[in-house]
Amino acid sequence: MQKFTKLISTASPLPLINIDTDMIIPKQFLKTIKRTGLGKNLFHEMRYDENGNLINDFILNKKPYDKSQILVTGANFGCGSSREHAPWSLLDFGIYCIIAPSFADIFYNNCFKNGILPIILEEDEINKLMQIANDPKNIVEIDLIEQKIKSDNYLTNFDIDQYRKKCLVEGLDDIGLTLLQEDKISEFEIKDKKIRTWLY
Repeated sequence: MQKFTKLISTASPLPLINIDTDMIIPKQFLKTIKRTGLGKNLFHEMRYDENGNLINDFILNKKPYDKSQILVTGANFGCGSSREHAPWSLLDFGIYCIIAPSFADIFYNNCFKNGILPIILEEDEINKLMQIANDPKNIVEIDLIEQKIKSDNYLTNFDIDQYRKKCLVEGLDDIGLTLLQEDKISEFEIKDKKIRTWLY
């Protein structure tokens, strides 16, 4: 998993509440178990018309928002089914940070496991960031080490569980955390082969 310490990007405003995982990545694109290739289908029904053409008015189809790595959105983001394809599609598109007043629990947890930073802020701070994001000339900086969000004439702090912060900063997903114990695992296997020979 890629390490996350600081992110500098335009921020895409998506002022909608209750965006569920089917809106993020519709069910017809869940046939793959690969984490790559899903970015093109992110927000499919909002990004494409019936003929598969890009809808020019949708925020992520506009320049420079089509390269944005930060999404500012409404409450209860990621609700609905627990599909992990939702964070996969966001990450594959290039979104590394989502800022919202609240998230669905399973989606929130899945973000950390896939290298995405979900930030919870009060509604008034979200409204300020929406205004900043509405001007594509504005750049937003996310500093995970300092737990700060910065832009011209704007600064706020955010809270995050310190264990989850450590995992993002060090780029550790569940597999990476397990591999930190590789020496102990190998030591156990050597001992266990001598005791329970029939298993090997």
